[in-house]
Amino acid sequence: MYKIQTLDRISPRGLDRFPGDTYEVTSKTTRPDALLVRSFKMNDMELPPSLRIIARAGTGVNNIPIERCTRRGIVVCNTPGANANSVKELVIAGLFLASRRIIDGIHWTHTLTDTEGNVAKLVEREKSKFIGPEIRGKILGVIGLGAIGVMVANDALSLGMRVVGYDPFISIESAWGLSREAVRAKSLEDLLQASDYLTLHVPLNETTAGMINREKFKTMKRGVRLLNFSRGDMVKKRDLRNALNRGIVAMYITDFPDEDILEMPNTVTIPHLGASTPEAEENCAVMAADQTRAFLEKGTIANSVNFPDCEMPFSGNRRILVSNENIPGVVGHITNIMADEGINIADMLNRSKGEVAYNIIDIDGDISVESIERIASIEGVSMVRVLTCPFE
Repeated sequence: MYKIQTLDRISPRGLDRFPGDTYEVTSKTTRPDALLVRSFKMNDMELPPSLRIIARAGTGVNNIPIERCTRRGIVVCNTPGANANSVKELVIAGLFLASRRIIDGIHWTHTLTDTEGNVAKLVEREKSKFIGPEIRGKILGVIGLGAIGVMVANDALSLGMRVVGYDPFISIESAWGLSREAVRAKSLEDLLQASDYLTLHVPLNETTAGMINREKFKTMKRGVRLLNFSRGDMVKKRDLRNALNRGIVAMYITDFPDEDILEMPNTVTIPHLGASTPEAEENCAVMAADQTRAFLEKGTIANSVNFPDCEMPFSGNRRILVSNENIPGVVGHITNIMADEGINIADMLNRSKGEVAYNIIDIDGDISVESIERIASIEGVSMVRVLTCPFE
């Protein structure tokens, strides 16, 4: 029986994907095969020896110790696109909040409770303080054209905006989904110079952290309205404060408030509500559960951030799964060990991602414990598993 440990509250719809006769789902266990997590901070957590996969019911994985997992052969996957519509809707709301000073106006009307029947008169006299432009006809720059970025771009076009997108690594799937009306920027600088509104939709990593900084603010149009529903650290806060004070940025909308942002002028801070809809939580939980089951039962990998995606139908009696450093000779060592035992390989898949490689090897017959131990002892091998064909 596989043991699934939850580190956060996971939607029951996702947990129901685990059959009770082969899975035990609990928030407390000492030997989990898999962990399901949302925002739980795992960075300093001791990883159980039994752990094989961590599934993040969401997109960001900065709360998971990726490097340690990779060294141990632990697959980390997320659920890109599962909460895309939820985030997209909040981004569209952010466009209006960036333009129309709606929040300031609402706060002001709540001060009119003791005006002795003069509310309507005061509203007509003071409403010009909250004037703001329409978004129709303005240029929206979308940085990052993944699942969310494409949806934002398409909906902004339907609202009458002109859209310029930039993503040097756009996937074929995203390219197919992006409207033909969106214009491709030749460079990030070209996009920054053209945009009246900017929205960020790229993952946070060593390359993108602080990507919106003093140099980028110098390139932007004066009065640009900046939306950050990606991660707070995408924007350098000291440079942002200066840009707000100088009027380079007219409004900053973010889903990631902190002490510094709350003290800055012309900001709207939302308490990380991007994926906070019941639909998004269910979609992420279902996707995380399905990916976990596929890996545990079939050895296939989907949406991993540290391992290559791999899928191969069963074609033998046993399936050998091996993760290793992406160095020459490992596959040769594995096949030699199998040849020594007279094992016939029915099918084989080898994929790599950066410094990591993953192998799915289907064999006819069985394999001895001694051969598995020999494979596990090969230099660079971090994990070996044996599965039985479900049709045997």
